[in-house]
Amino acid sequence: MLHSYTFSNFQSFHEKVEVHLTINKKVTMTEWMDETPTGDKVSKLLAVVGANGSGKTALLKPMAFISWFISNSFQHIAPDADIPITPHAASKEEPIEMECTLDFDGKLWRYELSCTPKRVLHEALYQKEPRGRFSYVFMRDWDVASDAYIMKQKDFGLALQEARKVRPNVSLIAWAAQFGVPLAIRMVAPYVFTNVNVLGRMSVSNQDVQVAAHHFSMHQEQYKRMEQLLSAWDLGLSGVDLQEIAINNPDGTEQKVWVPFGKHACKGDDFRLSFALESSGTQSAFVLLSRLLQTLEVGGLAVIDEFENDLHPHMLEPILDLFANPTSNPHQAQLVFSCHAIEVLNLVHKSQVMLVEKNEQCESSAIRMDEVKGIRNDDNYYAKYMAGAYGATPIF
Repeated sequence: MLHSYTFSNFQSFHEKVEVHLTINKKVTMTEWMDETPTGDKVSKLLAVVGANGSGKTALLKPMAFISWFISNSFQHIAPDADIPITPHAASKEEPIEMECTLDFDGKLWRYELSCTPKRVLHEALYQKEPRGRFSYVFMRDWDVASDAYIMKQKDFGLALQEARKVRPNVSLIAWAAQFGVPLAIRMVAPYVFTNVNVLGRMSVSNQDVQVAAHHFSMHQEQYKRMEQLLSAWDLGLSGVDLQEIAINNPDGTEQKVWVPFGKHACKGDDFRLSFALESSGTQSAFVLLSRLLQTLEVGGLAVIDEFENDLHPHMLEPILDLFANPTSNPHQAQLVFSCHAIEVLNLVHKSQVMLVEKNEQCESSAIRMDEVKGIRNDDNYYAKYMAGAYGATPIF
């Protein structure tokens, strides 16, 4: 489970921001919290709230980026390409700093990254020892004088001659996975599922619907669960059919794709409707479930921007309940999401909300709601937020 992440000099955030999912042990345990093998109480969800343009998406991006960088930088960044990351406009020459702490394999780990778009300056992986301190697994630092990386390893398992060849735009973990390092192979496996990329939220397209349909065609249990949920959420569906069809590409070649069809009943007659003709809400829920059900199956992390996009506000609670219910979430999967449906404040604890706002200098800031001065456990969070008591609201 993810415990925390921090970052600075990233997009609209200039100063260091800390995002914690750990919760004070005095807080009463709810169904949206869990105790990890490391003995910490950790939230299974975190809602990010703020005005348009405040930096909510930018707050989500660091974990999406770290996961992508660790898993895919070797395959997806050309040898001479920049790292797809953007510093704050006022500090373009300064490095971007990121860090995350999570439990994995029953142990607590800390990953650190300092980089510019041109190269990694510092990368390190630490493991917490039984005595309570973190010990490095590897450290990688760029040395300007020698124009090379200084490497240190402790039980990581990557041959030194291979470690020295690592490209400046690639994570050492992604690099090590190519050489069969067991820990690296486990760490590059897909644990984070998101609708966020370097440009922001990815809008639901016809291709996303096809990708989701292909995923469900390969995972029958998730397919059955998706059908049950969509039908139960009263979208006018009685089920979903998946069909593989052949399409002609512009170059004349043929390609097979999976296409979903909604099953409907009308006056005793059954008919199918291509998802291209279904509502945007139905399509969004279908694609969203393809990400959430994968997360729930592996016990990973879902990072979702504008969670309620195209969905009715009443769908917010049943979707969040997927992470609260131990039957649907047996592996303690987590959800970090932004939304404009402020009704979420009626559902979660104040420690499970991040408030984001931007000042006149185009600098974003964020604070966890339980750190707001004067906030009480018996406050009506929804009413007070709407009244502007906590900030992070539009200014007219």
